[in-house]
Parts: sequence; structure tokens; C-alpha cells
Amino acid sequence: MTHIDDEPQAASEPPRGRRGRRTALIACAVVVVSAVAVVGALGLGGGEDDGPSAPPRAGSLVPVTRATLTERTQVDGQLGYGTEIPLPVKATGTVTWLPEAGTMAERGDTLLRVDDRPVLLLYGSLPMYRDLGLTATASAGGTASGGETSGGDTAEGAAASGERQSDGGTGKAAAASPSAPPTSTGAQVAEATELKGMDVLQFETNLAALGYTGFTVDETFTAKTADAVERWQKSLGVPETGTVGIGDVIYSAGKVRIGRPGVRLGEAVGENALTYTGTARKVVVNASAGDASWAVRGTAVQVQLPDGKSVKGEVASVGRQASAPEGGSGEDGSGQGAATLPVTITIKDQKSVGRLESGPVTVEYVGREVKDVLAVPVAALVALAEGGHGLETADGSFVAVKTGLFADGKVEVSGSAVRAGLKVRIPE
Repeated sequence: MTHIDDEPQAASEPPRGRRGRRTALIACAVVVVSAVAVVGALGLGGGEDDGPSAPPRAGSLVPVTRATLTERTQVDGQLGYGTEIPLPVKATGTVTWLPEAGTMAERGDTLLRVDDRPVLLLYGSLPMYRDLGLTATASAGGTASGGETSGGDTAEGAAASGERQSDGGTGKAAAASPSAPPTSTGAQVAEATELKGMDVLQFETNLAALGYTGFTVDETFTAKTADAVERWQKSLGVPETGTVGIGDVIYSAGKVRIGRPGVRLGEAVGENALTYTGTARKVVVNASAGDASWAVRGTAVQVQLPDGKSVKGEVASVGRQASAPEGGSGEDGSGQGAATLPVTITIKDQKSVGRLESGPVTVEYVGREVKDVLAVPVAALVALAEGGHGLETADGSFVAVKTGLFADGKVEVSGSAVRAGLKVRIPE
């Protein structure tokens, strides 16, 4: 009886010849797959066409086109309100109130209080350089005997005529006492003289803008102007003198943002008692003095904020005095430590900045721009054996080119054999 073994027999190894043949077939398959991949990379396969925005593949043909190339450069900047400037405080006395840093002040607002008297902000370009009010001058209006003036009026009648005189203490106009004895012939009589000047026009313009009218806005400080000043002083809770002292107001070009105070409450006021800036946020760039040709007033730039948002800016001013930071020039010749010029950039749309008040930003400007030039992708350039650069055409030949501006991944090219529409190959 024949015994049948239930355990499976081990598979016998194929002959050596078959094993070698199988290895050869696998190798051929790998070669075929590699060839297909190469064909696909060269764009010779039958796949779908790439969209117009798809980057050219290595080995593909691209046309020479006419384009505008723009070279953009980025530099670091600082967002803020600009350099704080001391307010020209001319009041004398003790500081009794100060505003908080960052406070916005406009026309008619109190900037600080000195001896508990407000120092107010007005708009204008002329500084306050004198008191404004009616001035008293002496005139030779002698009287005849018996107290009659040369014109027949008594001294009392002249005093009651309504002319203003300085009281010497407050500056408020007042009439002469009717009980004063008659002046003798040749005596001088005090009369109110109207002050004139561009500073008067500037002040009256502000007074009218604050709602105190009843006078003609011109270069003459009249009795009607003094009346309006008294009404203004009454609303401020100060003595109604009709005269504005040199330390009562400070002029600026517009609204201001209060900076850090230079004094404390209870200290004597000084010229550096309070600082201010403008109310608009701006950017300051310390541009390299040797590469600041881009910084021209009116030049448009892009400002990238810390949150990644980009806003439009414009060069407003360029400093004329170069300064070098501590440490001097960089040893590696990288330009670190080189002299710089401060460049101020304004941002017209303040709302675009949001609530950000300060912080580091990046400023992008156009360093150089060429228009309507022949251009190809930088990757299309090849190094020629005889030197220089060239382009490979569709038929495999090479044409020499002269390169120009490199920007936006493209390069400006020119040469006798280069024309718009010429197909050139991007090497693998």
C-alpha cells in the first residue's frame, strides 16, 4: 500500500535560467517607467495642457515676451507718531495740571495749567511773541483853565466818552475817574491804541472759529475784539481782562498728540515742560546713505504691518544729516553700521492701519524699473562656452544675449537674434 505524505512538498527552485530572465524583465520595466517620467517632464506626453498661470516645466519651451520689470527692495522701518517736539510754553509759574501722554488736543483745548491758569492750543504758524490787547498811549490833549479841554470838553466828559485805557494791573480797559481834578494846560491824556499785525489776524481767526464773534477778522485788535476776548475768558473761568497774555496760548499747525511731560506737578514750568507730535501715524526708515536714491519726496511705497497687511505710503521727507550707529562699519563689508539718513513716510489712509500705534514694519520700494523690454524666465539662461549667456532655441541651437534687469523671476534680454515670440527652452 502506497503511503501518501500529507505535508506539502517544498516548492522546487526555478532553474537558474528562468530566474535570470525574471530579473531582466523587472529591470526593463523600471527603464520604461523612468522613460515615461522623463517624457512627462519634457512635456512630450499626452496629458492635459497646463493653465496659463502654471510655471513652465524644466525642458519646456517658453516664448520671449515684452514686459515691464520692476525691482523691489525691502527695508526695515518703525511705525509711530514721529519725533516728540517740545511745546513752546512761555507761561511762568508752577505746573498745576498735566494731560496724559497720548492725549489728542485740538483748537481751544487746554494743554496744561500753570498757576491754575489754562494754557490753550490755537492753530497758526506764527508763534505767540507779545501780549494782544488794546494798548494805552499818552497824547498831548492839554486843557484850558477851569478844566475845559482845548476842544471845549471837560476832562470828565472826555473820560466818559467811552475810550478804553489800560488799568496797568489787569490790562482791562477802564474809564478815568470822574472825580479826578481837571488837568492843567499841556497835561497828557491816556488813550487806547488798537494793536495791528499778522499775529492779530491769526488770533482773531481762531477766536471766531471758537464761536466768539462780533468783530471784523483782520489785522487790527479793536475794542470789539477785546469784548469777544472777555466773553471767551469768562467761559474759561479766568479774569476778564480783554487782553491775551504771551503765555496764555500756544500755536501749532493743527491737532497735536501730547507726548511725555518734562516736568512734574508742582515744579516750575519750563520750555521743555511738555512735548507733542502730530496725530497721524507715520513710518521712519533709517536708509543707507549710500543707497538712498529711492528716497525722494512723493515716492510711493508699500508698508507691510506686523499683521502681514500691506498699506500705501509716501515719502514725505528725507533727513540731510547722516548718522552712523554705534559700532561703526561692519567688518564683513555688508554695510552694517554704515551711515544712515532718516526717511519719513506718511500714510494717507490712517484707518487702514487699524488701532496699531507703534511697532516694526517693512517698507517696500521700487529700486529700478524698465518698461517694454524683452524678457524670459531666469531659468532659461544658459552659460555659453565662449563666455556670457545665451538662450537655447526650439531647434537646439543657441543665441547669445545680453542681460539687463533681473526682477520677478525674469530677466531682461537683448541681442540681434532675439525677438518677441521666439521660443526658447528651459534646460532641465
